[in-house]
Amino acid sequence: MNLNRVSDCKYELEDLIEFEKALADARDSKYGPFGDYFKTNAPVYVVRAPARLDCMGGIADYSGATVCEMPLDRAVVLGIQARDDRKVVIHSEGVDTEGLITDVAFPLSEVASGRGVNYDALRHRFAETPATSWAGYVAGAFSILRGEGYIKRFPHGATIVLVSNIPLGAGISSSAALEIAAMRGICLLYEINLEDMTLASLAQMVENQIVGAPCGIMDQVTSALGQEGRLLCLHCQPHTIREHLSLPEDFHVIGINSNVKHHVGGMQYTSVRVGAFMGLAMIQAHLRQTTGAAHDPFNGYLCNIPGFEYETAYRSLLPKKIRGRTFIKHYKDTPDPVTSIDPNFTYKVLSRVEHPIYEHERVESFITHLKAASRTGQPAFLEAAGRFMYASDWSYTHRCGLGSPETAWIVREVKRMGPKAGFYGAKITGGGSGGTVAVAGNERMFDHLEHLLVRYVNKTGIKGELFIGTSPGALEFGHVVYRRR
Repeated sequence: MNLNRVSDCKYELEDLIEFEKALADARDSKYGPFGDYFKTNAPVYVVRAPARLDCMGGIADYSGATVCEMPLDRAVVLGIQARDDRKVVIHSEGVDTEGLITDVAFPLSEVASGRGVNYDALRHRFAETPATSWAGYVAGAFSILRGEGYIKRFPHGATIVLVSNIPLGAGISSSAALEIAAMRGICLLYEINLEDMTLASLAQMVENQIVGAPCGIMDQVTSALGQEGRLLCLHCQPHTIREHLSLPEDFHVIGINSNVKHHVGGMQYTSVRVGAFMGLAMIQAHLRQTTGAAHDPFNGYLCNIPGFEYETAYRSLLPKKIRGRTFIKHYKDTPDPVTSIDPNFTYKVLSRVEHPIYEHERVESFITHLKAASRTGQPAFLEAAGRFMYASDWSYTHRCGLGSPETAWIVREVKRMGPKAGFYGAKITGGGSGGTVAVAGNERMFDHLEHLLVRYVNKTGIKGELFIGTSPGALEFGHVVYRRR
């Protein structure tokens, strides 16, 4: 098979090179017979979307916090080509090692009907077969684009081939990378022009409405709009990029994968979110009753409540926990559009409210100290920034119940070794309950990482993994077009 690259981008990244090999040499490529999926004489659009490392902010995004994230060098690479029929055919290389089925096909009418799109029905349809449920992250982009009115009708089907070196369940957002790659590739193929932030917002809708995971938007924004080697500072009200922050000299942020898998759609993560929105509803109701104001002075975001105001005026109003049916009886519902309350579940409220309020303040202080370090060159500011990471990890564990013994061991060891070994701070990331620990330090820490992994496997019996490199977001990367001859 002859393959011609007819357009280019400025990056030659390893995962894209591997994808090219797979396309160019079907028999010898370690990724298998990709060439059999694409026909000749039609362009193949190839896009790339990276994973991300949540450095600060994490699950406070849906409460309106500022978050700091770094695009990693792990990524999803997706190729898409028009079909002559009205089918969506998807191949994901390597997911069979996770017990999943690699090939899935749908009629376009099933995922993007001309009569309208029923998100609830599609969510149940993808969830009913766990071995193919991963396809919802991809095919869901067709559903959202049609359902939200960005295209009236898809004129033809598509063949989609995926390669990813992002570990599943590692807490570095393989799902957002997959959603961004799918949304970007589909828009290129069907000539749908989206503004940058709209691309991220629609990808988030795929996860919320089609997959059914109540994530915030920070991961999709970073995968789409992140810049290589910089922290993306996102103010999640709902999604304003404040800046792409250059790191101070000799300051690095890396990830240590505990290889304890987490699940953002899991009950623990969801209950933390529901508890936070319950607390917000209670505070809103109190203000309506006491001031008579119809307008919410915090615009629907817990993180707009200053810590001192919360402690003085609202903390005493919130229960430590409340039964779902009791909350419904008194408040009916929360302002959260993507979760629902289980009447039979007891939700923690007080601690779930306090995490985002104080996390937002920690993130702002973290950014301020990094900037002070850049201006002054003083490592004391970097050590202080690291202490905010440790405080965030404590809050994940003790306020939200989203820690794990394995990630806690990594954080403790990093803290024990401390600045003398080059380590400034560490925290569990993303949805918590396993996954990856973000670690900040200087060049000296790299001399200790391999030994840390050896001690980790001796302690837990689990082999850890390092995420060290960074790379461009999907839009900074651009796209490539191939044509088989």
